[in-house]
Amino acid sequence: MKQRTLIIIKPDGVNRGLIDEIIKRYEAVGLKVVKRKDMMAPMNIIEKHYPMDPDYLCLIGEKTIAAGQKVKSAEDQGRKVVTWLRKFITSGPIVTLVLEGENGVEVARKVTGFTDPASAEKGTIRGDLGTDNILDANREKRPVWNLIHASGSPEEAKKEISLWFGGIN
Repeated sequence: MKQRTLIIIKPDGVNRGLIDEIIKRYEAVGLKVVKRKDMMAPMNIIEKHYPMDPDYLCLIGEKTIAAGQKVKSAEDQGRKVVTWLRKFITSGPIVTLVLEGENGVEVARKVTGFTDPASAEKGTIRGDLGTDNILDANREKRPVWNLIHASGSPEEAKKEISLWFGGIN
């Protein structure tokens, strides 16, 4: 089934000059760029994209726990990470993409690789091009520099595409 998904090339990917390489990797697996915006991320969109919702915060905080760091609570850790993410993603230019293809969300996630570049498989974007890890990021009180945001589910993709591109699903 053809699906659309949202990809955001974050400031670290843009600053390292990886835009074309990242897009090439998605296109190599049959995904097509159907919309693109090069921009500075507005805070009003970022606050919706990275919400302070308790369930979302716990999900984010659990990635820290899975990486091997002890925290007071997953929700508190998630709140810290989301605050760092919001500051980081508004710190420089980003590229937002809508990709389309067969099982677009799943294929894009597979090509992107695991959130923590240190644990991402070789052959994925984060596994090959990533240079950071969750534990260093937390120790330095910043988000992990993992190059990309990729929608996690078809439902999330629809919501995020609407948020960033005004409902062009």
